[in-house]
Amino acid sequence: MAEPGGRAGQLKSSGLRHGWTTGACATAATKAAYTALLTGEFPDPVTITLPKGQQPAFALAAEEFAPTGAPEGAHAMAGVVKDAGDDPDVTHGALIRATVRAGEPGAGVVFRAGPGVGTVTKAGLPLPVGEPAINPVPRQMMRDAVAEVAAEHGGTGDVVVEISVDHGEEIARSTWNPRLGILGGLSILGTTGIVVPYSCSAWIDSIRRGVDVARAAGRTHVAGCTGSTSEKVAVAVHGLPEDALLDMGDFAGAVLKYLKRHPVPRLTIAGGFAKLSKLAVGHLDLHSARSQVDKGYLADMARRGGADEALVQGVAAANTGLEAVQLCRAAGVPLGDLVAEAARATALGVLVGSPVAVDVICIDRAGTIVGRAEPLGP
Repeated sequence: MAEPGGRAGQLKSSGLRHGWTTGACATAATKAAYTALLTGEFPDPVTITLPKGQQPAFALAAEEFAPTGAPEGAHAMAGVVKDAGDDPDVTHGALIRATVRAGEPGAGVVFRAGPGVGTVTKAGLPLPVGEPAINPVPRQMMRDAVAEVAAEHGGTGDVVVEISVDHGEEIARSTWNPRLGILGGLSILGTTGIVVPYSCSAWIDSIRRGVDVARAAGRTHVAGCTGSTSEKVAVAVHGLPEDALLDMGDFAGAVLKYLKRHPVPRLTIAGGFAKLSKLAVGHLDLHSARSQVDKGYLADMARRGGADEALVQGVAAANTGLEAVQLCRAAGVPLGDLVAEAARATALGVLVGSPVAVDVICIDRAGTIVGRAEPLGP
């Protein structure tokens, strides 16, 4: 039987156990709480559907039901303990709670930040200022879960969902949330619902296995992607099969160094603008704990791209790399392309002497391409 390729093959070869994102846990808690609000009974375990169709079940760690007439009004609360698998995630073991109440007719699902969940206070994030730090994909997962429960039990789907995390404000001090202007606690994150444990040497070994599988299959073009969104973009742009996809994560250096010794004719590097701006500077480990977005570098790059001094200062003061590239796009300054070209140069510098051509695709959080560098090689 042929070895599996892509992300699935890498995870299998790593021997590591995957986990669940905060978004998946919040969705499970929301589904259980809304079911209890409508029926008076908590489903335990509660099964949810993830964006790629998987249907994991979650045990409940906390339950609370207050019927009509209770001092705080009718509501139901369910809690799920996050299991991050073998990934060293600071939120592993955190209790994520969802409290669901009836909302205004026609309002749909309204999200609130409870204790331990942050609020957005600066621009440059995928949510408006003032919103709870619950990212777009987890919000959609929760909306879908609410709609499913409403259809099954005769609800309207008009609810207020308050997400909280026990000790979340304390845990958030170990993250970059305060620096990004997310105050009061953690963010509820995740694009697939699954935590892939690539923050260790075993995942680097799995990258090597991914290259080996691609070469054995005769692939002449592979893509190193920082996550599932960039993987989808690489597939859409280049039509690559699963066994040509490398879940690079933060380990750009691992991909480049192995390909130097075991070349494939073409490599696409696809990832979020902020992460690839780190590669542009020369960092080969893109993890937030080991490298940071250099706003001064981005400001200098914007100046080279024709930005006036007001825009240059705006880029230097930007809250995030995403905000910097958005400012430049609005002004017609190709910061994304310039960063992609610099990231390509870093990659080619590692690959020097090896017959590998490189192109780069930078995206924003929604998967929109914000920068490209065309193939270049020896």
